[in-house]
Amino acid sequence: MIRRAFATIILMLALSSPAFAEIGRVKRVTGQAWVERGGKKVAPAPGLALEKGDTLVTGKDGRLSVTFIDNTRFSAGPGSRVALSEFKFDETTHKGQFVTKVDRGSLAVVSGQIAKEDPKAMQVRTPTSLLGVRGTRFVVMVP
Repeated sequence: MIRRAFATIILMLALSSPAFAEIGRVKRVTGQAWVERGGKKVAPAPGLALEKGDTLVTGKDGRLSVTFIDNTRFSAGPGSRVALSEFKFDETTHKGQFVTKVDRGSLAVVSGQIAKEDPKAMQVRTPTSLLGVRGTRFVVMVP
């Protein structure tokens, strides 16, 4: 009985740790797409919870749409690779930090609460530049 209670407590602590915290959910998937997590490919489906450190990948015909917990929305176009490098969000104050890295492809963004609270708190990195988010809608294209 004590072992079961101890195991339950350990599991609850592990699931509540920031490493397992949900930062958003997949909303739509078309064509070939996957999420890389911990060196493995995860098949995305609407409702799949995303975590900090995940990478969104689309094939030649793939598209992937995501909504984050701060209401930021992403749409990754065909041939894209987008890493969700850093994500922190306080639902009470709406303060946080959001850093994304676009290695290739295209990413359409509608910024949410993090960027509205502090425009310097959201950044998009590419292999050749660092974009600070000052507007609410934009598209990044990396060949």
